[in-house]
Amino acid sequence: MATVADRHCFLFADLVGFTTLTANDGDDRAAEVAVGFFATVRELLPAHHAEEVKTLGDGVMLRCSDPVLATRLGLAIVDRHEDDSAPPVRVGIHSGPAVRRGDDWYGMTVNVAARLCSAAGGGEVLVSAATAEACGGDLAGLRFGDRRLHWLKNVDDPVPAHPVQAVERRPASIWCDGRSRRATPWRSGTGRGRARIQGATT
Repeated sequence: MATVADRHCFLFADLVGFTTLTANDGDDRAAEVAVGFFATVRELLPAHHAEEVKTLGDGVMLRCSDPVLATRLGLAIVDRHEDDSAPPVRVGIHSGPAVRRGDDWYGMTVNVAARLCSAAGGGEVLVSAATAEACGGDLAGLRFGDRRLHWLKNVDDPVPAHPVQAVERRPASIWCDGRSRRATPWRSGTGRGRARIQGATT
């Protein structure tokens, strides 16, 4: 069993509809949006005690020192990037053991965090139940939605996770199949390519 010292919190964030943006607006515009997104993320890292591990196309992988700060960072990334002219951001966060090799990190914790990002809707921060539990009682300014089970690609067992929003934050715009719609707070969006989900009791 991993000790507290062995546990890490990983955050993945990427741009929804980036391939469509590239096809419609061209490579230069797509590169401009991606570079701007990465710059926005990097500005937020010091205040949230997080570090950039790497970028992956239109996405970024971060390691955070604290699950509460990681959750707030995810919300801050979504909030800061909101721009009608650019695709929305989606975020997945998971906590657990991981192995470092050089400047990179490996393990199922990393894989699950990446898959939760893929399962999230545009404008959504999806936090694993393990991360939500690790937050303990320090939830000031955060509100977790209903826990749901997510069947993630190449992950044998369903992963319980919560959508989360800042208490005072307006409902996010969730993209589904390239169309933006205003979402009801704390409910997962649905759409093509999303992980299958099922309601679960805590």
